[in-house]
Amino acid sequence: MALELYWGSGSPFAWRVMLTLEVKGLAYQSTLLEFSKGDHKAASFLKLHPRGKVPLLKDDDFILNESLAIMAYLDKKYPEPPLFGTSPQETGLIWRTVMETEAYLLSAGDKVIRPVFFGKGLDETEKIQQAAQAVRQELQRIDRELSGSTWLVGRQISAADISLFPLVQTILRAAGKDAAKSLKLELLPLADTFPNLSAWVRRIEALPGYERTYPPHWR
Repeated sequence: MALELYWGSGSPFAWRVMLTLEVKGLAYQSTLLEFSKGDHKAASFLKLHPRGKVPLLKDDDFILNESLAIMAYLDKKYPEPPLFGTSPQETGLIWRTVMETEAYLLSAGDKVIRPVFFGKGLDETEKIQQAAQAVRQELQRIDRELSGSTWLVGRQISAADISLFPLVQTILRAAGKDAAKSLKLELLPLADTFPNLSAWVRRIEALPGYERTYPPHWR
């Protein structure tokens, strides 16, 4: 029986899992939940996941939520290509990078993304600009790490790249919105601000199956 993924367009966390499935070349049944219709709060979905959030992976009778947990599960069950390292050192570096994304960029990015996307708190300019400064600092650090390197850790794409990429794309999409123009986020154009990061984004966009993961409502 095929893997079944419940996801929502524009969810960076669901995007992580979709990229994982494509990088590993796994067949899966796609179940798109529309947030605007409240599909994620429907009784049928809440039976699977009482929190009503995406992503959710169903593998026969096994059900798992939380993007990083799903990525780790898929990597253990389908180990090629390995996404969490081939040595203790690589595994440690990948998890460190993943957790830095969760601890620093996710929190700061959310304070930029939400006001721009949903229009609430846009008048709190100082708070948004402080968050944008924290985002820039994290992206500058990542840009330096990518200097002379194709991927964040090791010689092939890993969970470090996959966990970071959707969040970067979501932040950049927010920065390009009309509502962000007066906020002086100083994130775009990416090729000028963070050239190594920009090249890394293009490499991921060139991966086989990438187009199937792209949020349909962004097109």
